[in-house]
Amino acid sequence: MAKVCHSCGKKPSFGNSRSHSMVATRRRFNPNLQKVRIAEDGRQRRVYVCTRCLKANKVSKSV
Repeated sequence: MAKVCHSCGKKPSFGNSRSHSMVATRRRFNPNLQKVRIAEDGRQRRVYVCTRCLKANKVSKSV
């Protein structure tokens, strides 16, 4: 399963790490994804959701 937000589709972005000598090496910026249980179409599913969507109540967590 890809590390992508189920709600907004946020996925890793890429950039450079810069050392003291300014040598650029590629790095990956991962979104803050949490595995949560949500209620969808009357069923419970475990999906990855970013914390921004959790905070904004874009998904309904199942109890």
